[in-house]
Amino acid sequence: MARVKDDFRSLTGMQKAAVFMLAVGQQHSAALFEKMDDEEIRELSQAMASLGSINASIVERLFVEFADNLSSSGGLVGSVSSTERLLMSALPEERVNQIMEEMRGPAGRTMWDKLGNVNEAVLANYLKNEYPQTVAVVLSKIRPDHASRVLAILPENFSMEVIMRMLRMEAVQKEILDHVERTLRSEFMTNLARTARRDSHEVMADIFNNLDRATENRFMTSLEERNREAAERIRQLMFTFDDLARVDAAGIQMLLRQVEKDQLGLALKGASDEVRELFFANMSERAGKMMKEDMEAMGAVRLKDVDEAQATIVSVAKALADSGEIVIAGNDEESELVY
Repeated sequence: MARVKDDFRSLTGMQKAAVFMLAVGQQHSAALFEKMDDEEIRELSQAMASLGSINASIVERLFVEFADNLSSSGGLVGSVSSTERLLMSALPEERVNQIMEEMRGPAGRTMWDKLGNVNEAVLANYLKNEYPQTVAVVLSKIRPDHASRVLAILPENFSMEVIMRMLRMEAVQKEILDHVERTLRSEFMTNLARTARRDSHEVMADIFNNLDRATENRFMTSLEERNREAAERIRQLMFTFDDLARVDAAGIQMLLRQVEKDQLGLALKGASDEVRELFFANMSERAGKMMKEDMEAMGAVRLKDVDEAQATIVSVAKALADSGEIVIAGNDEESELVY
């Protein structure tokens, strides 16, 4: 033991941790022990019990090494979960939940940045119940293009009231602006963050979409045996290559401009007749003929390669749908497109 007491270089990692725990005191060491599992606590406790007397210079050297290691690693790593744990130790749970919900809301440095990332229909639905003067203040603070889309959705008479107030509006007093911002943060953003949490079935549908066909079928079959209702809901939320049949002609033509021809040919090898014909119908006669010739020249292809090509094209289609460049009709009658 003499070596452990007098020679810093002979300390093992566990012994250094034991010295550190003894040095920081009961309050801090208790908080650290709460983060460890039973095996870690046992090993560390044994090391602490067998230390004996430690020279003060060893303790000082240990803290210097700790500080050096911390600084050389780039400091501390912050995350949403670590922040939430820290807040829980200092604030009431209700207050922490409110703060975290605001953090998980739309991205942006300020409240007005965040509003700029909120869908115009969602924002208009909230603002239509506010005073026209309040709406005028909000629309004057967000980007003009976003404000125009919100204004177009609001009821016409209400929109005109807002426009008239915006025309007559002078510099907004800081107190009024602060009040509007506080109201938006406490009412709108908090509720938005709470309702924006994704349904677990949607998350699982996205995961299933990225599985290869064999694995997806295996998991889906097993899930049907355990929970048929959940399996059916996930299946409805999933978007597969064959679902491209629900994209209109303009959307298919947009998709054709975005994907590689070789990849499309590979994907169409495993597509349904309906989807295959939809793509060919939206190509020129010459392009369609060349595509068919390329597909025939491929011969037999691996199912895995087909799945990967289809998954890539589905990802492109989803991105175009999210940006509003194409429309993917739903399976229900309400989502059916009318021409």
